[in-house]
Amino acid sequence: MRADMEKAGLHTLSGRPVPHSRVLLVAGRPGSGRTALAGEFARRAAAAYPDGVLRARLTGPGGTPVPTERTARDLLAALGPDPVPAGADEDELTEALRAQLGRRRALLLLDDVTLPEQVLDLLPDTRDCLVVAVASGPLAGVPDVRPCTVGGLGREAAVALLAARAGAPHRTTVDPRSAERVAEACGHLPAALVLAGGWLAARPKLSVADAAKRLQEQPVTDPLERAFRLVAESLTRTPARVLRMLALAPDGLVDAHTASSLANCPVAAARQILEEFLRMGLLHRSTRAPGCYAVPRCLDPLLGAQLAEHESPEETVLARARMLERTVRRLRACHAVTEPEGSEARRRAAFLPRTVRFTTRQEAREWLEARRPAILAAARLAVAEGGGRLDGLARRLIAALSRAFDAHRSP
Repeated sequence: MRADMEKAGLHTLSGRPVPHSRVLLVAGRPGSGRTALAGEFARRAAAAYPDGVLRARLTGPGGTPVPTERTARDLLAALGPDPVPAGADEDELTEALRAQLGRRRALLLLDDVTLPEQVLDLLPDTRDCLVVAVASGPLAGVPDVRPCTVGGLGREAAVALLAARAGAPHRTTVDPRSAERVAEACGHLPAALVLAGGWLAARPKLSVADAAKRLQEQPVTDPLERAFRLVAESLTRTPARVLRMLALAPDGLVDAHTASSLANCPVAAARQILEEFLRMGLLHRSTRAPGCYAVPRCLDPLLGAQLAEHESPEETVLARARMLERTVRRLRACHAVTEPEGSEARRRAAFLPRTVRFTTRQEAREWLEARRPAILAAARLAVAEGGGRLDGLARRLIAALSRAFDAHRSP
């Protein structure tokens, strides 16, 4: 990828360089480590792009492509104060984005691309920027694209990853054949191997052969689903419920309070469960919101299937309502901290739980900025809920969000 970034393309060698950014494509199936590879490349290449790395995910948790209008607006917001009116249409937004990037030297990381048009609509009209796209397959129609295909790990690397996650290296060295069988059952996919290793780490009395046997007994053929089922079926009642409720976490971002409200369990229990999920590979630490966890997108369909299998539609709506209600209270506290002492907003905030309130304006602003994508995703989910079952909550959420934005962001 580094070589592809630096070497001249055929158009440049012929004296006719294309008038847009070069595109590096990382192609691979979910769970192959494609996003991790693209992220590591962006981290190493960032020094060559002093105006920063911009990230956008182009597929929602349900597998639906994210509207280009939304992606363009989010990227413009990341670049600074939004230079376009709130009512701008998709063409105005993409034009404004390209104009902003045309004056910068930035790296644009586009994850979960499903259609070539998603890249073409956002492609900067300058050779000074670089686009890194992550997709399942080729992007036909995108000019000057350089592909890098990611498959499963090699046998030795797969066993090494399993050993690193299993808690003690000797568990694989004393039974290398069973370790290879686990790697094969996981399709040599990093995400599946991390889950299998996490399962072993949580069960120090079981052997690698036990893991291999239970993986091979799973009645599914997909390696990632096989490893996910191994972990999910081993959980007790409350952790199992927290796990499937992660399918409802807006934008895949969750903290102890979100998990507590979704699963209707104590915050302390939720915090302990999320830390255990982190060790088992079911969650990552969020890089954009301190104190939060990120749900790996490769697990989205599996979590959704668990939710549909074990929770009724009514309970799903109730769980989402609990989560949105807490978000409303947090947004009200976010606004209240900016109001004068003795104001009505301050008096109301005094009755909120201590864990919901903010102590300083800066703390509230940082919380709002870090969670902005997740809060907007929650608002969209509330509005889209069928039958008008969350209409009241949606109105209160958007009213609270508007006041918080008014207090902490420019008009």
